[in-house]
Amino acid sequence: MGASTKGKTKKKDSSSGKKKKKNEEGAAEGTSSPRGMVQDALEIQRTRVVCGPDVNLYTSSNIAHNQYGHVDSSFSLDAFKESLKIKVLKYDGDDMEFEVSGISCSIANALRRVMIAEVPTMAIEHVYIMNNTSIIQDEVLSHRLGMIPLRVDPRLFEWKAASDPANEKNTIVLKLDVTCKRLPDGSMENDKVYTSQLQWLSAGSEIPNDTKTVFESDQSLLIDSVGPVHEDILIAKLRPGQRIQLECHCIKGTGEDHAKWSPVATTWYKLYPEVVLLDCTPEKDVCDALCEELAGLMYLDDAGALQVDDATKHEKLLEKVRRMSGEDAYKDVIQLRKRKDKFIFIIESTGAWKPHEIFQEAVKRLESKCDKVLEGLATFES
Repeated sequence: MGASTKGKTKKKDSSSGKKKKKNEEGAAEGTSSPRGMVQDALEIQRTRVVCGPDVNLYTSSNIAHNQYGHVDSSFSLDAFKESLKIKVLKYDGDDMEFEVSGISCSIANALRRVMIAEVPTMAIEHVYIMNNTSIIQDEVLSHRLGMIPLRVDPRLFEWKAASDPANEKNTIVLKLDVTCKRLPDGSMENDKVYTSQLQWLSAGSEIPNDTKTVFESDQSLLIDSVGPVHEDILIAKLRPGQRIQLECHCIKGTGEDHAKWSPVATTWYKLYPEVVLLDCTPEKDVCDALCEELAGLMYLDDAGALQVDDATKHEKLLEKVRRMSGEDAYKDVIQLRKRKDKFIFIIESTGAWKPHEIFQEAVKRLESKCDKVLEGLATFES
């Protein structure tokens, strides 16, 4: 009896070991086991936004290091350095488009906000009007002048508080003196006032008693030239006999105080798109329909298999993919996804900074903010 019991026990252990081994093999194969399928689904939730026909799914970022049990999402500096990659896609004058991968949406948005509101420029802050007989009111004229982007490096100038005296280190003085005249041939001179007619006064204000602005040295020793980024911006229109005579004083500021100091016309980012084949071998009529509806994005290779091209090259078709993914014929075949850790940035500079300089300065300022947080924590801990 005892021998028989032992035999059964050994047989049961042997069967359990085989079953355990089989489960381990299934897990190693990934989606061939329920556990592997769950991990794949969780990985999609962790790393992708699924753009459904009616609603976007999995739009939240990681909120805890153990939010997804199969992956430790705690921050690692070494992993961050290894995964961070930047690739410039287009650089054309004041416009730049580039990819950034290996960062979270919180960092991407922080960079965007810093570029808009915290990278400084020089802009017209005070306008001293001696004569304005145009039809434009003084306040409107001053506002138009303030929004003109200036071609000058703000890093060469100091910050000026309201109580600080204006000098060559914190203030730039521009002059505008234009009178419209009718010429003997009947045409008009200076009937349109452009930004090209703004003159830089490197020696300082011509009315120092009124402006309280005195330069101790010529500003040309500090900078080569100052002027508007674009010389063809229309400031005002005049009729014969009308005149605009004024002085503009420019100081350093940031976009969080006023939009005129923002170095960008706009900057934004978007998540990196992906079009995924859920079924790599769909029916022939489905393949033909996809290749026809999504020409260029979907194509058949030499072997007749359905393939997907780079989604970023076919942005106009992505909304069509999203809509088609909700149709019965295609919902199990294609899906539009967007990566949570890869972004396409677009920077449109006003011209005061080069686009890449704006991004570099934003990174430096974000780094400075992190240093302040660490200093505060160190003080708290001590």
